[in-house]
Amino acid sequence: MAEKRDYYEVLGVERNANADEIKKAYRKAAIKYHPDKNPGDKEAEEKFKEAAEAYDVLSNPDKRARYDQFGHAGMGGAAGGGFSGGFGGFSMEDIFSQFGDIFGGRFGGFGSSSSRGSRVNRGTDIRVKVKLTLAEVANGTTKKLKITKTIACDKCGGTGAKDSSSYSTCSTCNGAGYVTRVENSFFGRIQTQGVCPTCNGKGKTITAKCDKCSGEGVVRGDEVVEIRIPAGVAEGMAVTVSGKGNAPRNGGVNGDLLVMVEEEHNAELVRDGNDLIHNLNLPVTTCILGGEVEVPTIEGRAKIKIAPGTHAGKVLRLRGKGIPDVNGYGRGDILIVVDITIPDSLTKEERSLVEQLSAQPHFKRAESVEKQNIFERMKNFFR
Repeated sequence: MAEKRDYYEVLGVERNANADEIKKAYRKAAIKYHPDKNPGDKEAEEKFKEAAEAYDVLSNPDKRARYDQFGHAGMGGAAGGGFSGGFGGFSMEDIFSQFGDIFGGRFGGFGSSSSRGSRVNRGTDIRVKVKLTLAEVANGTTKKLKITKTIACDKCGGTGAKDSSSYSTCSTCNGAGYVTRVENSFFGRIQTQGVCPTCNGKGKTITAKCDKCSGEGVVRGDEVVEIRIPAGVAEGMAVTVSGKGNAPRNGGVNGDLLVMVEEEHNAELVRDGNDLIHNLNLPVTTCILGGEVEVPTIEGRAKIKIAPGTHAGKVLRLRGKGIPDVNGYGRGDILIVVDITIPDSLTKEERSLVEQLSAQPHFKRAESVEKQNIFERMKNFFR
């Protein structure tokens, strides 16, 4: 299978393009490669689907943010919106039903008979924030959240009708669920079909409303949702729980629950990508003589050895002790940056000892350092 092209390249837009620019670019590409304009052209059909997949991601703020951060590898099942078949999970039917509003309705002449019927009614998404500790970020965790949202009315089953006999045939579409019109376009006269605005594609209207939900099909309620947060997530990322958003009016598919990740501040370990950085303050005597000290890790405290003659700025690396990659590509390190603590004040005895030390040959400026140029010193700084 060919490698996926960059979505921005597919639509021919800059990475900072706004929503209107992305929509216009998609419409232009869709018209260019539309099957009615390119009958029997498989390459054009694939480009038509490719443009739809790119638009599906870039027109959705959450998907776009994830794509901008991780590229195709970070999309998982997000690209294609869960459609089945075709390029990137899209079939032609999916494209026309999902994005038909961009063209002012469904296009006829390409499976139009099978696309007739009701449009899927979808509830709105819910966004919540969850704050994670460093250990939860590193190991993954499960959270239980109580979500207040619209849920399907238990009395009418979400239909909004009093009972099964409380319906009549829609007078606008005569029960078909869609209305048909003929339009002039770039391709000539095209027959388009749109969902009936009166019955929303159901072909029937309610004559007697449910007395509990007043015909809305939904009521306010609470649900406890268990959410699995994978290891390696970062500030600003979203974990999507399908079907746990708001229920739609008069039946349909629930929206999604988008769990936005926040990281709690850690006083000792600062995150830098998948690495963790700790600033280690050492007494000058430990740096001179060496020794063993404790440093923080995700699991707790760990002992490390300090070599005699350790300089300020030296970086000690604990490999594989950082944050795991969210896509499973290895694990970061803990970087221990050495800093030297200098006393603010000295007693007379201490000052005398320091003065004696300062006169000793090994406490003079190191000859090897004096001979190094600035670039060599910088290299030694990170050793």
